[in-house]
Parts: sequence; C-alpha cells; structure tokens
Amino acid sequence: MTEPRGISKKQAAAYAGCESLSAFTEWVRRGIMPKPIPGTRKWDRKAIDAALDRLSGLQPKIEAQVTPYDAWKASQNAGAAERDQPVHKKAR
Repeated sequence: MTEPRGISKKQAAAYAGCESLSAFTEWVRRGIMPKPIPGTRKWDRKAIDAALDRLSGLQPKIEAQVTPYDAWKASQNAGAAERDQPVHKKAR
C-alpha cells in the first residue's frame, strides 16, 4: 500500500519527530512546520519534508518556481513599462 501524502496532525507530528502534539502545534505556530493544507485538517508530507530539509541545511532556501508563462508575462510587463516611460529630449 502507498503511504498517503495528506496526513493527520497526529501523524504529521510523529513524522516530523515531535514528542507531542503540543510541540508540533508550537512548531506550526512559529512557522517551523507548515500549516495544514488549506480547507483541510491534513498536512502535506512533502511540505513537512521540505521544512525539515531547510532546518537541517539540506535546502538552504526556498527557490521560486517560475513557470514559462510567468517568465513570458514578466517580460511583457517589462516591455510595457519601458514603452510607458517618457522620452526626454534635449531642448534646442
């Protein structure tokens, strides 16, 4: 059987190595561990892995994932901003 990715708070606390639910709750409050998946009472196992990787130094920072669309949109916005800049001409 495959391990579920969405796990309960009790399972998340055990998975993260917390000795109690209150310790895990404190870690979540302090931002050490992620919050539950929005609209649920389940924690994402991969999000816990990522938090633990950051804590242990395996992943020093969160790297932004830029999709091809986001890159294209940013280039379009940059081009529009350049076109909107007033052109300063020298007075004769």
